[in-house]
Amino acid sequence: MSNFIMFSIDVFASLFIVFLGLLVLTVIIFYIRDVTQTKHAIRRNYPVIGRFRYFFERQGEFFRQYFFAQDREEMPFNRAERSWVYRAAKDVDRTAAFGSTQSLEVTGTVMFMNCAFPTLDEEALDPSNVTLGPYCKKPYTTNSLFNVSGMSFGALSKPAVRALSKGAKLAGCWMNTGEGGLSSYHLEGGADLVFQIGTAKYGVRDEHGNLSTEKLKEVAAHEQVKMFELKMSQGAKPGKGGMLPGRKVNAEIANIRGIPEGQDSISPNGHPEIKSPSDILDMIATVRNTTGKPTGFKAVIGAYGWLETLFAEINHRGIESAPDFITIDSADGGTGAAPQPLMDSVGLPLRESLPLVVSMLKKHGLRDRIKIITSGKLIVPSKVAWALALGADFVVSARGHMFALGCIQAMQCNKDTCPTGITTHNERLQRGLNVADKAQRVANYNKYVHYGAGLIAHSCGVSSARELKREHVRIVQESGLSEPLDKMYENYK
Repeated sequence: MSNFIMFSIDVFASLFIVFLGLLVLTVIIFYIRDVTQTKHAIRRNYPVIGRFRYFFERQGEFFRQYFFAQDREEMPFNRAERSWVYRAAKDVDRTAAFGSTQSLEVTGTVMFMNCAFPTLDEEALDPSNVTLGPYCKKPYTTNSLFNVSGMSFGALSKPAVRALSKGAKLAGCWMNTGEGGLSSYHLEGGADLVFQIGTAKYGVRDEHGNLSTEKLKEVAAHEQVKMFELKMSQGAKPGKGGMLPGRKVNAEIANIRGIPEGQDSISPNGHPEIKSPSDILDMIATVRNTTGKPTGFKAVIGAYGWLETLFAEINHRGIESAPDFITIDSADGGTGAAPQPLMDSVGLPLRESLPLVVSMLKKHGLRDRIKIITSGKLIVPSKVAWALALGADFVVSARGHMFALGCIQAMQCNKDTCPTGITTHNERLQRGLNVADKAQRVANYNKYVHYGAGLIAHSCGVSSARELKREHVRIVQESGLSEPLDKMYENYK
């Protein structure tokens, strides 16, 4: 026995010496590399020790997310919002105790005005049906308030797209394909689909990258494809096209998009054939006449004089020429990859752009003809209800449904290292995303957003969320006191 103990001590001592030697050797190698390199001043002046600075910088994001940031502080989505989405998706208790963690004194806080005589449960109604494309061969009618916004296959993984498709079908809402083309995974769930046409025309392009009417017809032949959306710009990167790193462009994605495998997929920053509002109407007419289905466009609003020209041109051509819908993306919208200057500093947020567009449509007599879809950080019922009160007909969300899939806001969408398998093509990481389970979570989340928006509406004394108006909402001002939304936007009537 004593011999065994002595032998074990010798082995462990030898291993420790080897480990210590390797550690010293590693430190020496790092020291030599640090003092001889010329790119990093910290490492050159403080060899080896300086490396900890970069380590702690990377870890800081993790510790802020889980330990230091308060429930309402974290960006882009705070813990309170994400926690509600997770609980709704899992269909567990969504109630809270003791009191709200949201301060009612912060400028911009939204407060709905409850009615002295709220709508009783037996008087409540489901959201009313809305028809898009009344002049199309195949109009689209739906009562879904809340839908899945554009996320491309390629940016999203195969199981993520499958789960969203199946979940949207269970929820009875539509799913936007994003600009990456139509895949079998979008179709297999049976959900209604909106096909997005980006600046690169992925999925409907010819060999020269131009719009192909033949491929448009092929896409439109799918009964599930209900509408077409021309993507002019998006909130996170106005003036910049889609960006898919080459490491994500496998053979399947390359085939669906019609691009070379393994190469970065960078869309043009605009449609080459669209140079004016008149060109937008021409493109919409081409797509709608080719497909027979409702067609509109998506844009983040910045400069808005062109909208006056667009609406005037519609009235000149005739009401049938109008886009069937406009999707207004907020400047704080999301994406898988974008230059930070664009993400941080370009475009109008929804609180300005939505009432502006609604007002202009009313001015030109087009509000009933053109439906409004909104997107941009609207992931909880109160924000959905707020958008409806401002004038939206529909709300769409990408990141909200990503949270329902299990996204933890690791913000690694552009690195192919997503730890939850949502935005990576690494099959080992994708194994964690169970399609059947996540599809049900998507449906649960969507259901409770509808339910929560309805709760707010009934408290305000109306029978459904689509009946919410600006007079039902007040916004806290810098003084700490609130103003009615209709008074704030009295110049937007």
